[in-house]
Amino acid sequence: MSRFREELRVIPRAAWIVAGILYVAIVCLLAGLLVFSNDPGLRGMPVGLKMLMIAIPPLMMFAFVVLIGYVYGDARRRQMRYVMWTLLAIFIPDAIGIILYFILRDALPKPCPGCATPLKAGFIFCPHCGTALLKPCPNCGRGVEAGWSHCPHCGAKLASSSIGSA
Repeated sequence: MSRFREELRVIPRAAWIVAGILYVAIVCLLAGLLVFSNDPGLRGMPVGLKMLMIAIPPLMMFAFVVLIGYVYGDARRRQMRYVMWTLLAIFIPDAIGIILYFILRDALPKPCPGCATPLKAGFIFCPHCGTALLKPCPNCGRGVEAGWSHCPHCGAKLASSSIGSA
């Protein structure tokens, strides 16, 4: 399965259904307004332009609803505050809430090598089984990765013995 399809599966089915219903409703509304309008300017408009006026705005609304569904599903998958991010995506105008989500979202949780529980980045030990995920810095105690010569938090030089594989 491609990466794009995997990401589309994050969007809840309810978001697809709401987006589809909204799309059909807006198309029907716009078609009715354009077909039954008494405005002489609209009656003389080319058919192709009328079709674009009927198709484009609902597609934009469809994409917006699907993006909100993606924010909900992705934030939930990343163990973030998904209700808060969904509300921000809905209520901050001009899709700025959606853009902020993509800028500020957390990394995907990685499974613990001991018990396979998904864990957020930065844990030194698994809170479920106690497996060491990172070696602690001897100076500040924060996690350091294998191959680092200095701690990124305190700058202490790491001895080769304190650098182990994670």
